Amino acid sequence: MTNLKRVNLALQGGGSHGAFTWGVLDYLLEDGRLDIAAVSGTSAGAMNAVVLAQGWMENGRDGAREALQRFWRAISTENALSPAQAKFFDLFFGPKTLSGQFSSLWGDFFTHFASPYQFNPFDVNPLRDYLLDAIDFEKVRAFDGFKIFIAATNVHTGKIKVFKGAELTADHVMASATLPTLFQATVIDGEPYWDGGYMGNPALFPFFYGSNTPDIVIIQINPLERHSIPRSPREIQNRLDEITFNGALMGELRAIDFVVRLIDAGKLSVDDYVRPLVHRIDGCGLLGPYDAATKLDANWQLISSFFEYGRKAAKHWLDETHDHIGKQSTLNLRMAYS
Repeated sequence: MTNLKRVNLALQGGGSHGAFTWGVLDYLLEDGRLDIAAVSGTSAGAMNAVVLAQGWMENGRDGAREALQRFWRAISTENALSPAQAKFFDLFFGPKTLSGQFSSLWGDFFTHFASPYQFNPFDVNPLRDYLLDAIDFEKVRAFDGFKIFIAATNVHTGKIKVFKGAELTADHVMASATLPTLFQATVIDGEPYWDGGYMGNPALFPFFYGSNTPDIVIIQINPLERHSIPRSPREIQNRLDEITFNGALMGELRAIDFVVRLIDAGKLSVDDYVRPLVHRIDGCGLLGPYDAATKLDANWQLISSFFEYGRKAAKHWLDETHDHIGKQSTLNLRMAYS
């Protein structure tokens, strides 16, 4: 492939909005002008990462595209849930009908005044069952086509924990996606973990230690800005979640900008430090109009729409940015975090 450029991919989490990332990956794989050095993923981004790796191992780029399509199709509500699981999830994520609105309110009440250890004592989570059935983690652990980093939050310490490809199991991926208001903490080696989005969504620092590729492409699906004041309890909570799940990323971008300025000023040697080149495929403009509750909606029509948005955004970004990759950042870091 001529003019093939190597990048690290940083995949945000965001439930069903992660189908936007699927669309981005699908287009980048089809286009073929980028090579992947490493992938860092959180929550839905972690799932996209391991599915990408398994598919790639089976049949290269085409296999990766097919595996991602199978994954997102399978977790849609048409296929993923048993009747018992569907009953549980409908209580909290019902359709946008009058009865569905009542279910959502009832779910809000439970998640604020009861814990998943009370209302979900058997820790029902269909994604765990699907990952065990669909992903051969032995293959994922053996995969060496690119490096994989999965972030989770240690409940005891409050610190980020990054799991690497060679150690991954379904539990590590589920730890990265464990929302504490809905599911019991995922315990690994005696340590409990919650969703990685609290401390790294996605984590960028593993690239600095585990990849010699300077270009980082952030696939962002959580809106940074909203120009309306949230007023209802649900709107307020949704906006708090967006701010929280972007906080760690903003901190890392601020740190990268600081290091870049030191390098450019000659205060840090380029022989000792890699100058990061940061890019972003931004889904916020396309996904922003959707209520945060749609992150928990696995309707296939909605997922398909997010997928198409991702392909469209990836095409536009790659056409505009390809010549700059390997040469300069295309994301204005200071504007992004300040």
